[in-house]
Amino acid sequence: MKYYIIAGEASGDLHGSNLIRELQKFDTAATIRCWGGDKMEAAGAVLVKHYRELAFMGFAEVLMNLRTIFRNLRFCKEDVLRHQPDALVLIDYPGFNLRIAKWARQQNIKVIYYISPQVWAWKESRVKMMKECIDKMLVILPFEKDYYRKNWNWEVEYVGHPLVEEIERFKAQGSKIQFPGRDIIALLPGSRKQEILKKLPVMLAVTQSFPEQQFIVAKAPGIDDSFYDGLLKVYANVSYVANKTYSLLLQARAALVTSGTATLETALFGVPQVVCYKASSISYEIGKRLIKVKFISLVNLIMNKAVVTELIQHEMTAENLRRELQDLLSNENQREQVINDYGILKRILHEEENASVKAAKSITAFLRPGV
Repeated sequence: MKYYIIAGEASGDLHGSNLIRELQKFDTAATIRCWGGDKMEAAGAVLVKHYRELAFMGFAEVLMNLRTIFRNLRFCKEDVLRHQPDALVLIDYPGFNLRIAKWARQQNIKVIYYISPQVWAWKESRVKMMKECIDKMLVILPFEKDYYRKNWNWEVEYVGHPLVEEIERFKAQGSKIQFPGRDIIALLPGSRKQEILKKLPVMLAVTQSFPEQQFIVAKAPGIDDSFYDGLLKVYANVSYVANKTYSLLLQARAALVTSGTATLETALFGVPQVVCYKASSISYEIGKRLIKVKFISLVNLIMNKAVVTELIQHEMTAENLRRELQDLLSNENQREQVINDYGILKRILHEEENASVKAAKSITAFLRPGV
């Protein structure tokens, strides 16, 4: 079979690479062409475009790069038609991939979507088009299966979350890095300068109340050291690391984490955490009206209850953070409850097989029924 896989971000490159390895096991004659990154290429796919050429985050940045985005869409369509794949496999990245899905339907090309756009949180109106254009949807969050069935009469397949296998693989290998200090507190303030500047100063203010602990910031890729140096220079017990987030979480006793996938990663490492969210007043008010979910962290959304504390906007103060962190460090009953809930979370996200195995098995069975 000929597969054309499109991932537009670093996380998609990671999950795409694991999917490619498993596809090659179930389909030994597979030829794979992809948009992604170094990991997908190393897994055996022919890399057409790197995600570094595709990732435009934020409304203003997208507007400034519209010509490039449309040029990429046009090139992608031309390349797909030249290579005539048996199926397109689209990984997350909805702004680009949903446009390709709609076009592919018109070309009678089979479309498989792996890792659903978070339509249950916002832009729900996209689902009608998705249902018309996507032949098979593979979801990685357990509540998504019920969401699509109950709200849209659409049977999608839940395969588990690919982060589980990735983190278990890392934990089995163990970290070769040992950080100094007895009680290490991980600070994960986000990946973009704008969000880091909103959250990290509040996190740093907390460190002065815990002089015996060592706080370590997980540096975002692509941001200069000088950016962090300026923020951290007056805090004696704070340092930062680059490209070592998993090693940091493996050794951390607690964490202050920006909402997003990092909350799930922290939970899968078994680290009690406080989830932090703070945006500009305008962005927060707009988001509050557009996003319709009970919680902002994936941990709480999946468990459908408040497993971890969420401090949102005006609640994210140094005093509130200090109090919550103190509880995580000193209240053993609370720590035990959180860690027990993390265990349930992991079982929900991972059953007998890894997500990549289940996804690859499902894709090949869909394309070759009865084989």
